[in-house]
Amino acid sequence: MELIGRRLSAEELRAVLDDPTTVSLLLFGDLDDENVEMPDPELDLHKSWHALYYLLAGTAGRSDDPAAAAVLGGEDIGEEGGYGPPRLLDVETVRVVAAALDMLDVDTLRVRFDPDALAAADIYPGGWVRGVDDFDSFLAPAFADLCRFYRSAAAQDQAILLAIV
Repeated sequence: MELIGRRLSAEELRAVLDDPTTVSLLLFGDLDDENVEMPDPELDLHKSWHALYYLLAGTAGRSDDPAAAAVLGGEDIGEEGGYGPPRLLDVETVRVVAAALDMLDVDTLRVRFDPDALAAADIYPGGWVRGVDDFDSFLAPAFADLCRFYRSAAAQDQAILLAIV
């Protein structure tokens, strides 16, 4: 399971709201046409998404923390994709999430990182035995990508689609 994200222009947002079936096309391209490749996601947290959520939310369960919404926030939209439907974060929510992420830094998350707690909470993808190496090589770069993605979307007044694939 990996988390991908795509920023939406105002036109794309209107299209998604008018016809939620366009969500799959925006995220995955035209899968019926074997000559068309799947578009590269603008955000791909790979398998780090669950651990990032845990570090941002402080729990594996649902959280109202705006920073945690960067990973599992938004409203369901479009068709079920196997790991739940894609989610849409509107422009205002993107601004709130970006501001919440700006209040954090990698050192804050490093302090929150506890491999034993992640293992006990059964945080995907598991195998949290390498400790600091897991954080520095896996989670810190993913957090930086997440922050850049939201910062850019907020600066351009864009909505965001997220999906676990």
